[in-house]
Amino acid sequence: MIETVLNALLEPFSYGFMTHALLAALAAALVCSVLSCWLVLMGWSLMGDAISHAVLPGVALSYLLGLPFAVGALAFGLGAVLLIGGLRSTTNLKADTAIGVVFTTLFALGLAIVSKTPSEVDLGHILFGNVLGTSTAELVQVGALGVLTLAIVLYLRKDLTLMAFDPVHAHAIGINTRVLHFLLLGLLALTVVTSLQAMGIILVVAMLIIPGATAFLLTRRFGRMLVWASGLGVASAVAGLYAAYYFDVSASAAIVLTQALAFAVAYVAAPEQGVIPRARARRTAV
Repeated sequence: MIETVLNALLEPFSYGFMTHALLAALAAALVCSVLSCWLVLMGWSLMGDAISHAVLPGVALSYLLGLPFAVGALAFGLGAVLLIGGLRSTTNLKADTAIGVVFTTLFALGLAIVSKTPSEVDLGHILFGNVLGTSTAELVQVGALGVLTLAIVLYLRKDLTLMAFDPVHAHAIGINTRVLHFLLLGLLALTVVTSLQAMGIILVVAMLIIPGATAFLLTRRFGRMLVWASGLGVASAVAGLYAAYYFDVSASAAIVLTQALAFAVAYVAAPEQGVIPRARARRTAV
């Protein structure tokens, strides 16, 4: 019995492409999970969606020019951040309006480039990812960008956390919240690039929202929130790849669905904020 279970656990990763997929998915899940905590607290979930879609023209151009997709994706991701910030600072438009204008325009530009040269660009690969096709070079790229992003976020975690909870106080004690704001947006763009190979443009949005949202339901302490989000992200990556292998479904979709299942469990049974515990608390109060 034990031998059967061990064989079932080890079999998928006896293939080189599955090992590469696991490492790429773990890197993407860890970086996205950590950053998602700040996005959820600051109400920036839509910003993650915007940047994920805005990198499409950069990816398409990179394919056409024979460059690594990260080059174009990062350029357009950072460009989207600057455009959104510019619109907000030079007009009276609200944040969601500026985000909507920029990301829909850039996404449409990407679609136009792809439709103009359909034989040159694999739209499905760009939108939905191809984690099972991760090459060694792409794995190194994902790992390097992931380490850089995590190092900066963890180094500045105290300042970022204070800005998330009380930006006025952060500014009052000398923290340059404007610079920190754009730095976090730049890291968000870098995170999208890190996760793009594993998850694709569309599904990376879920990776940037669901882990943080799930952890938010499970705890009110930010340190524990980071731990919960990271643990759930990594566990979902592993469980999703097993599901993809044994049920023959899309790996990126399986990873996101696993995260969604974890969120559903937290929504129903989280110790303080779950539906069932809150219902019991109301009955006890009555």
